[in-house]
Amino acid sequence: MRLPRDISSTELIKLLQKFGYQISRQKGSHIRLTTTKQGEHHITIPNHDPIRLGTLSSIITDIANHFKKTKEEIAKEIF
Repeated sequence: MRLPRDISSTELIKLLQKFGYQISRQKGSHIRLTTTKQGEHHITIPNHDPIRLGTLSSIITDIANHFKKTKEEIAKEIF
């Protein structure tokens, strides 16, 4: 599985709307997204362009754990 290396926070927020994530607040350069699908879940993403690969991988892992799917399944659905 290859993750995109040039994705910005704005693009990622749009892609995560598939999973019901909406912006709940922003403090400085960090944006908090919340979903209520399969229980309430929050993730924080940095407002960077591009998002670092390790950070993106961590965000996808966190989402995969919440939805009880593999990281690869989530990545295929997002990208």
